Amino acid sequence: MAIDRIVVAALFGFLFAPACASAHAILMRSEPAAGSGVPLGKMVMSFRYNSRIDRARSQLTLTRPDHSQAVLKISADSPADLLQTSAELSVPGAYVVHWQVLSVDGHITRGDVPFTATDR
Repeated sequence: MAIDRIVVAALFGFLFAPACASAHAILMRSEPAAGSGVPLGKMVMSFRYNSRIDRARSQLTLTRPDHSQAVLKISADSPADLLQTSAELSVPGAYVVHWQVLSVDGHITRGDVPFTATDR
């Protein structure tokens, strides 16, 4: 009897664990793409995830070439799996957008999207 319960519990855990893990928000695509080069000027940025995210509890921070930072305003008018913003890229050099999102499973995920702005 005890072995049957252990087997059932293990099977239950095996079947449902992947479904829970898949709800973590993973960045699927970004504009700018990681490692890309973009022209100077105003840039519209977008970050698409594999699940719905809580926009009110998510944050995008831009680090400029001089290491100063700015929190970017997230647009309220986009699909539930997409963050959109814009930023002025006024100096050539290396930039990084640090993203932090709260996914529907209640977990925070974060990452970085580095890119380079050029005056060409």
